[in-house]
Amino acid sequence: MRVTQIFAAAALALVSTFAAAADDAEQTIRKTLQSLQLDVPVESVAASPLNGLYEVKLKGGRVLYASADGQFVMQGYLFQIQDGKPVNLTEKAERQAIAKTINGIPAGEMVVYPAVGQAKSHITVFTDTTCPYCHKLHAEVPELNKRGIEVRYVAFPRQGLGSPGDEQLQAVWCSSDRKGALDKMIDGKEIKAAKCANPVSKQFQLGQSIGVNGTPAIVLENGQVIPGYQPAAQVAKLALADK
Repeated sequence: MRVTQIFAAAALALVSTFAAAADDAEQTIRKTLQSLQLDVPVESVAASPLNGLYEVKLKGGRVLYASADGQFVMQGYLFQIQDGKPVNLTEKAERQAIAKTINGIPAGEMVVYPAVGQAKSHITVFTDTTCPYCHKLHAEVPELNKRGIEVRYVAFPRQGLGSPGDEQLQAVWCSSDRKGALDKMIDGKEIKAAKCANPVSKQFQLGQSIGVNGTPAIVLENGQVIPGYQPAAQVAKLALADK
């Protein structure tokens, strides 16, 4: 056998060994995570940039890390020093996954307030009509729209499914004029709408999967999650920062 053939065979065997080891590690880690009974499904397990550490992506975007033998699982930030500066690899991965998830919500399942003129960016807001700070943010939606920011609302009953907020949000989403219904509900007016199939519970679960635990929660186009109320000027600045 020629030397080149020997090297080629050795390289192929090495690649096959690494692939088998990675597959074994993935199955072992998945078995460990299954025993932990996580509330959020595991979407993928893959080697991280750090040798011996595996990146576990959960549905919705959050990231965990695990050892190859599945004996160690942790949640936290993984930094890499690039050109003398720390880069948060965990935050980067989570933002990309959250952006993909949030930006994939069909427009027909949201309450959308379009930008005035050309849209420069958009934000997605997890809201609850019983939340005072949601009311405060909603009063600034016209200002955000004037600044070229489209505001997309999704539902997040902060006191859980079956709460008064849940009932109100379902009424909004079941109204023929969702924007009008949301405006009236936030103004303290009662609205009536027949029960219908709606995405409120699905959006509530989605919010939980990406780490939302209160309202308002603002998600930028790039997947960054901003918990709590922020003035329109600050929200616009953040929304347009990566443009």
